[in-house]
Amino acid sequence: MAENGKNCDQRRVAMSKEQHNGSFPDPSSVYEKKRRDREERQNIVLWRQPLITLQYFSLETLVVLKEWTSKLWHRQSIVVSSLLLLAVLIATYYVEGAHQQYVQRIEKQFLLYAYWIGLGILSSVGLGTGLHTFLLYLGPHIASVTLAAYECNSVNFPEPPYPDQIICPHEEGIEGAVSLWSIISKVRIEACMWGIGTAIGELPPYFMARAARLSGTEPDDEEYQEFEEMLEHAESAQDFASRAKLAVQNLVQKVGFFGILACASIPNPLFDLAGITCGHFLVPFWTFFGATLIGKAIIKMHIQKIFVIITFSKHIVEQMVAFIGAVPGIGPSLQKPFQEYLEAQRQKLHHRSEVGTPQGENWLSWMFEKLVVVMVCYFILSIINSMAQSYAKRIQQRLNSEEKTK
Repeated sequence: MAENGKNCDQRRVAMSKEQHNGSFPDPSSVYEKKRRDREERQNIVLWRQPLITLQYFSLETLVVLKEWTSKLWHRQSIVVSSLLLLAVLIATYYVEGAHQQYVQRIEKQFLLYAYWIGLGILSSVGLGTGLHTFLLYLGPHIASVTLAAYECNSVNFPEPPYPDQIICPHEEGIEGAVSLWSIISKVRIEACMWGIGTAIGELPPYFMARAARLSGTEPDDEEYQEFEEMLEHAESAQDFASRAKLAVQNLVQKVGFFGILACASIPNPLFDLAGITCGHFLVPFWTFFGATLIGKAIIKMHIQKIFVIITFSKHIVEQMVAFIGAVPGIGPSLQKPFQEYLEAQRQKLHHRSEVGTPQGENWLSWMFEKLVVVMVCYFILSIINSMAQSYAKRIQQRLNSEEKTK
């Protein structure tokens, strides 16, 4: 790996010499041209140029499908093997026999793991922004388990329907029997699977930067290009964002495993830069992924989990509702929907939601549902914009290559 990195550096030196002799255009003009192209692409969004954005998105979708079809066609043996394995699994699933009890058990665990790992990947993989699945799914799940544990005085929720619907066990729990550790243990699998998914979602920037360094070529990725520009202008960085990115890069490069672990163990929007840095400097895969996995799936996940559990513990929630009621003027009107929501949740936990008069929809739950819809829609829009900008970049690259050949 060191030899490959040395060869890449030698190629860069040779290119800089040729550039100095006039074989390449002036770097300042190239940098300015890239900046203008990037600004032009960033204007291709649905709320500014809807028709062009949708057109480019459709064309980019066709290009991606064509590329994937070509890749699958050149890997026919893998495709055939995968189809055969899928046929065997389907037959095993539907054929009756004594094995069905094991199939159902495996299916239940697989769906649980796949669901939370998938949400974790969506949270960190990118695709324009990232779906904040902790705020939308995992955080509310931990909060509901916490509220249920204190209301039921137990974490022995019957399954099914948990985790889709939590119902208190028939046996009355002992007051004060629920501890912080028991709630942590109850949600550990879901939280750890989500953390593993976030760690997997950080791999694309690492592999992209590593492949670019080994091949000596510059990938068509704006984050990597910004990373290269940051390295070139490291000494002249003045703004806070540039200094923060440079600090992350220096920490990962100089400290290694423990630097990656530190960046992964805290909520860090700049962690993509850590993956690019590790790939660019050819950090071994298991050093990067091991530190990322420990940091995200164990350390950071437990910090977030404990924070949510403490925030939604019974006495904290009661104090928060009382504090809302103490706000002068609007306090009582704001306090009422919170009290109604908590009372409705208690009735659901004791399976008494059908008893008495039907309750109207609480505006808190209505607002949260609409917030989820808005965030998911924004995530989809960001994917459309990102793919449209990718197609615009293809057009710019084609025009630039035609200009060079003239």
